[in-house]
Amino acid sequence: MGAAASRWRDALAEWAIPEEILSRAPVSPWHYPVSLFASRADEAARAELTPSNRRALEALPHSGTVLDVGCGAGAASLPLAPSASKLVGVDSSGEMLEAFTERARAAAVETEVVEGRWPDVAGATPAADVIVCHHVVYNAPDLRLTDHARARVVVEMTREHPQSNLNPLWLHFHGVVRPERPTADDAMAVLRETGLGAEREDWTAPRPGGFERRQDLVAMVRRLLCLPAERDQEVEAQLDDRIVERDGRWGFPDRTVATIWWQGSARG
Repeated sequence: MGAAASRWRDALAEWAIPEEILSRAPVSPWHYPVSLFASRADEAARAELTPSNRRALEALPHSGTVLDVGCGAGAASLPLAPSASKLVGVDSSGEMLEAFTERARAAAVETEVVEGRWPDVAGATPAADVIVCHHVVYNAPDLRLTDHARARVVVEMTREHPQSNLNPLWLHFHGVVRPERPTADDAMAVLRETGLGAEREDWTAPRPGGFERRQDLVAMVRRLLCLPAERDQEVEAQLDDRIVERDGRWGFPDRTVATIWWQGSARG
């Protein structure tokens, strides 16, 4: 393992929640509502193509196949469905895969799913022409994707760690100083170290979809902070003007993301 890869792995490890806080959490902080990901996928399928979508499409052959790693309900791959013959979704949540399958079938594209964590299930996952992997790599100590893509890998990630915006709340509620790294710059360093020749485009991404109720957003943040439900009002006060409403749904402000792409190495 190279120096950049070691730094990436070590930086991710620092995001582990202290055991004394995690042990007191009323519910798991790692459960995300399927409804949130479903709303994001539905909006992504209707919206204009993003830079990440375009980088995937320019490498996707006619009626090619797409592998969506960490697919959720399909926000990364559904915009590609009109040009694809098959979408393959990988996710550790069976509920997410059900939502992905429902939407892919509604888009009249062949679908396959693999339940499990990447790269643990890589051996059971078929190669594809293009891999898309959106907002997953901050949960992945191992960035190996290249050998499953025949044409291109397209990763989308926030420029900063996606939960760094909650760092002031961790300090307020728990007195814990959370890390600032890794960042998209660190991911690029790993890719450069492996000689992949990755390219990158930064852009401001709207957050599609969201929660139907403001209090559901607050409840999700409260769970991420390992707090009980009776702290919702205090959590909402801390979030204050960071909560925004778009088209009747509640979420957070737009953020800068990085689209990173490189050539795949799969054959056949």
